[in-house]
Amino acid sequence: MLRDYFNFALGTISHRKLRSWLTMIGIFIGIAAVVALISLGQGFKQAINKEFEKIGTDKLFITAKSGFGAPGTNAAVELVEDDMDVVKRTQGIENIAGYLMVNSKVEFEDEVGFFLVLGMPEGDERRLMQETYNIKIQEGRGLRDSDEFSALITNGYAEKKLLGKNLKLRDKIEVSGKEFTIVGVIPKTGDPEFDRALVLPLDAVREISNEAERIDVILVKVVNVNSISSMAERIKSDLRRARDVKKDEEDFDIQTPEQLLGSFNDILDIVQAVLIGIAAISLLVGGVGIANTMYTAVVERTKEIGIMKSIGAQNRDILLIFLMESGLLGLIGGIIGVVLGFGLSFTVEFIAKSALGINLVEAYFSYSLLFGALAFSFLIGATFGILPARQASLMRPVQALRSK
Repeated sequence: MLRDYFNFALGTISHRKLRSWLTMIGIFIGIAAVVALISLGQGFKQAINKEFEKIGTDKLFITAKSGFGAPGTNAAVELVEDDMDVVKRTQGIENIAGYLMVNSKVEFEDEVGFFLVLGMPEGDERRLMQETYNIKIQEGRGLRDSDEFSALITNGYAEKKLLGKNLKLRDKIEVSGKEFTIVGVIPKTGDPEFDRALVLPLDAVREISNEAERIDVILVKVVNVNSISSMAERIKSDLRRARDVKKDEEDFDIQTPEQLLGSFNDILDIVQAVLIGIAAISLLVGGVGIANTMYTAVVERTKEIGIMKSIGAQNRDILLIFLMESGLLGLIGGIIGVVLGFGLSFTVEFIAKSALGINLVEAYFSYSLLFGALAFSFLIGATFGILPARQASLMRPVQALRSK
């Protein structure tokens, strides 16, 4: 019986091709937008999760409380060397590193730009940073403790003409008026900000920025990963005393990778929800279009409804026929939208990776998203078709047959 309803509804839709296509436009645009946003959002989350897995679960990140942007660029307060000394005295710490990030004027030949410059510490501190952020050398060598005016460039400088031409080993660049020699190239990370950064010895960055004490991030590796929460509380208590601040009024943050990831995912979820909400407006428009089409169909097919009722069709039969037709309009629009949505998300991934060099943009495909989008599109069509279908089912046969 259901198959008969389906075939009848499909035949009606195919008979009115132009009207059906125009009706489905709002549906497949909305579904395409929603599917693409969810696919890219989930893919981005997975890529971020992979990056945080590389960091490990035995690290703590201490920063001054600030707004948006790179640590240290807009902080109302600052961490300093004395704070790092306080943290060092805490029992249960295996290693600790502090580094500085500043925006500096960079010159090469006649080209000038302003880029992020990262000051990397020496010895064990440098090794902890390299381990945490998976910093490797693609070409040349890394920084040495004896280096004073040596620089590492990230892949963006080697592959793109960020300063007029591709930089290479042994090129000399000026950073805030000081000349540095390029000794190594760091491979692409997928982070657009870091892939445009320069890495210099920490003392050199302090000199060019006139920041003798400031530290933007204190990175802590604990001995026992199972006690990381208690370690965070112990360090927080020590820093409160040293900085003379009360509990819950701290001017610094201490976070684990899991907390950082959770905060990032919360922000991403909010942004994604807002974007999906905006995209869903076209679904509402599409649903109204389906309702309008179905009301028109009821008026045009009044006599047909009367004939069906006169030969034995019940109200339920008429209701199901029109509901099936409106649901199919939504479903077909959903199929087109899903194809467009996944196609759009994979296109964005391809462009991001091949043209822009951003590895964090990934398209996510799952059968739950596929079938969920199709079921939702059918539900949208059927929901907006309820009132027209009910109107058709309640028609009296005699009045329907008399209509012109």
